[in-house]
Order: sequence, then structure tokens, then C-alpha cells
Amino acid sequence: MLIYLDSAILIYYLDGIGPFQVRAANRLTALRAAGDQVAVSDLTRLECRVKPIQLGDTLRLSKFDGFFDLTDVRMVPLTTTVYDRATVIRAMYGIKTLDAIHLAAAVEGGCNLFLTNDARLSSFHDLTVEVLMNI
Repeated sequence: MLIYLDSAILIYYLDGIGPFQVRAANRLTALRAAGDQVAVSDLTRLECRVKPIQLGDTLRLSKFDGFFDLTDVRMVPLTTTVYDRATVIRAMYGIKTLDAIHLAAAVEGGCNLFLTNDARLSSFHDLTVEVLMNI
């Protein structure tokens, strides 16, 4: 199964502390143990890298960059088709632009599941949306 990771999931996993970090780590460990593959996009990469760059924190930045460089992490391209689908998602579901792009990337990338911590995205029904805080 191919699982698209919302940016918040990676931020919790790689940079967080507390219960959300534990939940993200446990869920990603379980996915990998099941043989599932994770997918992200350059939008995920952008959102994860902003704060470390703002803070000049090269250690945090290298943790994120290291994750994105893993050979078993699939990068979903942000094509015109993704943006066209995101436009429809935004119009039909009222989902914010960046979230609509993530969802569209997941659908167009052939993902089976979208892992997020944003319960508002569970209204999207073209793809299974799993909300981490509900696990």
C-alpha cells in the first residue's frame, strides 16, 4: 500500500516531542513493518524545511533532508494534473489550497491512504483519510 504523509505527520515524527511524536513514530513503524511505502511531495518538503531554515538549525534541517533522500520514500510530482484536481477539491470541498494540493498529489500519485492530523480533511472521500489523533 502507498501512504501519502501530510507535512504535520513528518514534523511530529522527526521534530516533535510528546504524544503526537509517539503516535506518528508508532504509525510509521507499523506501516513500514507491513511493507507499505510512504509518499510525499515537494510541498511536504517545503513545509517541513521552513522552520529549520528560519531558525538556522542545520541539524533539524538535515533530519528532514535525510528523510526525503531515503530511497524508499516516493516523491509524488506536482504536475498540472495535480493542480487541476486540487482546484476541484478546493471548489467542491472547501478545503484550503495547500491541503487540496496534498490531497490531489496523493490521489494522482496512486496513494491508497492519506495520513494526516487534520480532522477537517476526513470530509474528502476520493481517498481514505486517516487522522492520526483518532488512532
